[in-house]
Amino acid sequence: MNITVIYGVMHKGSTYHIVKLFLNRLTDDSDKIDEFFLPRDMDQNCCGCFSCFLNGENTCPHFDKVHPIAESLEKADLIILSSPVYVFSISGQLKSLLDHFGYQWMPHRPNKTMFSKVGLVISTVAGAGMKKANQNMKDNLFYWGVPKIYSYGKAVEAIGWDSISHEKKNIIEREVNNLSRKIKKSVGRARPTLKTKIIFSIMGLMQKKSKWNPTDRDYWEKNGWLTGGRPW
Repeated sequence: MNITVIYGVMHKGSTYHIVKLFLNRLTDDSDKIDEFFLPRDMDQNCCGCFSCFLNGENTCPHFDKVHPIAESLEKADLIILSSPVYVFSISGQLKSLLDHFGYQWMPHRPNKTMFSKVGLVISTVAGAGMKKANQNMKDNLFYWGVPKIYSYGKAVEAIGWDSISHEKKNIIEREVNNLSRKIKKSVGRARPTLKTKIIFSIMGLMQKKSKWNPTDRDYWEKNGWLTGGRPW
């Protein structure tokens, strides 16, 4: 199994340790894990130039930094997005990276490999807000086409892993174990849901009528998606 992990921050706090718990339960020596830490592995904000939409993702001014992550995501069987909660949302660094992948949302040029992958989003917070942070990450994975997305959020009531109570850590470990079993069963078996199929079809109708972006339309036409073909 190939796994791509994106950490929304550099520091190794509660979110990082929970990701590691999942990786310990999900993997063995035969699995390959790519880990990206933000902003170390991508420190540029999307500048809103529209070049990725209009001229292709390889024309992004930050392509050299985005491309290695894009390649890893394409090869992954399981994609893990993680972030501590910042004011009811994900970190600014992760948001900026996800902005760079707007071109591969279903309304534009979805990557056909995404429609068979499994996603996992993870967030932690001292008090509240993990549901909104996780939803943000889930929305991105969904509109990439990822058909099965798991979510784990935890209010740890602490500012770091070392200060979490022993009782709460035991609860976290049990929950991680239970969810890991479900994830293992899904990897390699995920198929698009009815919601994904409906939205993809709507986007296809839009592309048939749209003339504002030939790059997007040509991409759909080349893949045969305007004449009944599907990426799954």
